[in-house]
Amino acid sequence: MVAVIKSSSSISNALYYNENKVKQKVADLIHSSGFVKDTELLTLNDKLKYFKKLTQLNQQTKLNSVHISLNFDPSEKISIETLRQIADTYMDRIGFGNQPYLVYQHNDSGHPHIHIVTTNIQRKGKRISMQNIGRNQSEKARKEIEIEFKLVQADTHKLKQAYQLNAFNSQKVLYGKSDTKRSITNVLDVVLVKYKYSSLAELNAVLQGYNMVADHGSKDSRTYKNDGLVYRILNDKNEKIGVPIKASAIYNNPGMKFLTQKFVQNKPLKQPFMVRPKNAIDHYFLQNKTPSLTALISALQKERIQVVVRKNDQGVIYGMTYVDHQNKCVFNGSDLGKLYSSNAILERCNHKQDIGKEQSFKPDNKITEHIEHKNPKTSERQLSSPEHSNSTDNNFLQELMKTSHEGSLATELLAENRKKKKRKLRQS
Repeated sequence: MVAVIKSSSSISNALYYNENKVKQKVADLIHSSGFVKDTELLTLNDKLKYFKKLTQLNQQTKLNSVHISLNFDPSEKISIETLRQIADTYMDRIGFGNQPYLVYQHNDSGHPHIHIVTTNIQRKGKRISMQNIGRNQSEKARKEIEIEFKLVQADTHKLKQAYQLNAFNSQKVLYGKSDTKRSITNVLDVVLVKYKYSSLAELNAVLQGYNMVADHGSKDSRTYKNDGLVYRILNDKNEKIGVPIKASAIYNNPGMKFLTQKFVQNKPLKQPFMVRPKNAIDHYFLQNKTPSLTALISALQKERIQVVVRKNDQGVIYGMTYVDHQNKCVFNGSDLGKLYSSNAILERCNHKQDIGKEQSFKPDNKITEHIEHKNPKTSERQLSSPEHSNSTDNNFLQELMKTSHEGSLATELLAENRKKKKRKLRQS
């Protein structure tokens, strides 16, 4: 079993999300607790009125809505009565046993799961702390419930990975194949919470893997001027198609205000994970004497690192973003260091771009200074000589070591180059 807990400032959004699923006949309200009426007699007004009555008792707490999903292995066939018991047991053990809550069974995905809607404001107005509840109370309850109800254990089975969306094995949003809003919401439910991104471009690098884009509009558009945001579906050519879905129409309103807060929160959180994509790139270049951009992208994909290449209208590459699906982190190439920017990567791959007529790619002068010999008077003959080649490689690798993590594979190759040079000198 995998438990996902989300807090927000709108209990109505969480409630409407599940009620809309019921209207679409892809979910059922199977249980309730803490309400005066029986489950089958509760109206939408009854549910909303009682939740809002509680949240109004504590005006200082902004994040007063709690939305939980309990996910089970696709092989499990769990009866509705057992799902009710699991929900009650789970809520009691995370400290929400006395809170009013609603339990919805969803039937719109490939695995059994339930959603629970509640509030962390108690009847006397006191707030239930949500700090570390997922890591502490929820994790303990999950393990106990797996044993008691004989469920597939997330630790021993690769169940956790099954619900961590990634661009390699998750179903893309396909226009016309399913409800647009529901499909977009399903992707956002995981991506916005699980991934660490610090800009709209980085978020879109992840969403692009699902044929989606978060569109802030052009600077002259009404959407941009009003600080609005819409989510759109992309076709196989990355062209926007279909009707855009406003962020405000999605239950937790993931608009620019929400995303801006996430950008600030995520920036320091992803810094410790920078070394993995850097070392993966270093490793590829150390292992390949004739590297190519296509082969690099393929090699990184095997390491669950997706390379999103950004091109202008003329098809010229101007940027690269790395999505580490293992650590759920997104990095712009230049943020990893000068040697991982699009200019440097293209130069290291000896990559040529088509700009109207065939023209070879020209990297930034600053990058070139770190790769080529520093003497501006170096002749063409010297540039092709073994001595100069060794100097170039060493300068390049020294720079690589400065910008990479300790223990980078570049250290080994630099030492090897020095040994070869010494052997050549002795032989001569």
